[in-house]
Amino acid sequence: MNNVTRLRHVLPMSPDINVTVVALDKAIADAVGAAKAAGLPQGLIVGLLQGHAHAQAHQMVTQ
Repeated sequence: MNNVTRLRHVLPMSPDINVTVVALDKAIADAVGAAKAAGLPQGLIVGLLQGHAHAQAHQMVTQ
């Protein structure tokens, strides 16, 4: 896991990172809002997000 950056070690974060984090957060919130508006059950939304988070974590620890 030597290619993973721990954010607490790079604080304060650069403006570029802050902009990217805000954009990512907004995109996720918009996608969740659209899914709710389309009538997807909250449990399915949470399950999908958890699955993607798990897959990304697995990639980080196996590379």
